[in-house]
Amino acid sequence: MTETTVPQVIYLGGLGRSGTTLLERLLGELPGVVALGEVVHLWERGVLAAELCGCGVVFPACPFWGRVGKTAFGGWTRRLAERMLTLRHRVDRTRRIARIDHPDLAEYTRAYRRLYRAADAPVVIDSSKHASLACCLVASGLDAHVVHVVRDPRAVAHSWARTVHRPEDGRPMTRWSPARTAVHWSAQNAALELLPGRGARVTRIRYEDLLADPGATLKGLAVRLGLPEPELGFLEGRTARLGPSHTASGNPMRFHVGNVELRRDDSWRSGLADGDRRVVDALTWPLRARYGYTGVAA
Repeated sequence: MTETTVPQVIYLGGLGRSGTTLLERLLGELPGVVALGEVVHLWERGVLAAELCGCGVVFPACPFWGRVGKTAFGGWTRRLAERMLTLRHRVDRTRRIARIDHPDLAEYTRAYRRLYRAADAPVVIDSSKHASLACCLVASGLDAHVVHVVRDPRAVAHSWARTVHRPEDGRPMTRWSPARTAVHWSAQNAALELLPGRGARVTRIRYEDLLADPGATLKGLAVRLGLPEPELGFLEGRTARLGPSHTASGNPMRFHVGNVELRRDDSWRSGLADGDRRVVDALTWPLRARYGYTGVAA
């Protein structure tokens, strides 16, 4: 890959707990595809906090990321990470999607281009989720294909309300109330809906459809992304065989190696209180209907 060539970039967008990590892990098993994780958090969690890579090694000691950092920037430094966090605060904001132009946009997105290129793969996946970063990349001229991942907001609300421990240190991950989750679900999905108007290529996929027929959904998605017809040898029915990954940040599933059963988590049906369900229903309409989540069964 030449110094100016950028690989095909697949950007996974959506609210957390919507299935983006699962989809990233599955796509990452395809030939020529490298999953990078939530690159937007790499600067703080990887470079500064030295959290674990998806391979289980601390970020600074991971050979893959060491090679990427050296190729892209001459190495990872605190100065680089702090500069990227400053630029993110200035440029990468949801409120700027309507008018993303900013004097620092070119510098901010140039770092992502260098990083994607240094991964040295035909296709890279960035599962940063945020619509604002996708908008920044597209506005800078990067030809990223956004995959908008949606999930029933009642299931998402139930997931955010549960206690989940971080495998890195055992601390509980952030929890949100159902009402707060519903507001974020609506805001993030509404922001992603704006991207086609900003020139982005966007393909939507539902978590429920992926879990209902993983093979057919992955093959259909590959066609829409312009990827070669995939060989799904890692997939047997509803069982996926996952190898190691080098994802920089994401939910605990990024560490899983081996077989994983692809089953829907519908625990919200019995676990989400009626009052909370009514609140979520009210706050997520009409996008919930747009995505087909109109009844109890979706």
